[in-house]
Amino acid sequence: MIDVNKLRNGTAFEKDGSAFLVLKYEFTKMGRGKGNIKVKVRNLKTGAVTMMTFITGNKVEGINLQKKKLQYLYSDNEKSSFMDPISFEQIEIDNQVLEEQRKFFVDGMEVDVLFWEDKPLSVELPVKMEFTVKETGPSEKGNSVSNMYKPATLDNGLQVKIPLFIKTGEKVKVDTRTGEYIARV
Repeated sequence: MIDVNKLRNGTAFEKDGSAFLVLKYEFTKMGRGKGNIKVKVRNLKTGAVTMMTFITGNKVEGINLQKKKLQYLYSDNEKSSFMDPISFEQIEIDNQVLEEQRKFFVDGMEVDVLFWEDKPLSVELPVKMEFTVKETGPSEKGNSVSNMYKPATLDNGLQVKIPLFIKTGEKVKVDTRTGEYIARV
């Protein structure tokens, strides 16, 4: 059993027969009484993201997730395929579960896949990834300090807002959690 006060980002637990992964943890206490723990969680079976509220002192059932490094191969309309680089075994995961992460997949990249009871549930991407700007508007010199942005399409098809001084063909870092521009490479 895990005390709900210890539900930090990346912690996995089971509630009502479903496995959940904590994405965001927040503690609030108002006046008298016990505090509330609000957690943003992803259902590891369906991929749905929801908010849960617990009262401090409650407990949930902890689960053990196994991580395996797998290589991304390809995606079709229903599933994404990964391969174990040691045993060459291929594993498929439903695209509904990977909806937010699929846009960051690059052929041949290695990712950590979370398994629960030998069933693949989720993919952990690196926090920052580099992409090439495929298409954007003209760059403007001298606007490297301002907070003005222009739309851009990256080589993986992702749409992001980048600063005005970045040109087509340059590499940029993107945060995979939010899908936002971080820095020029």
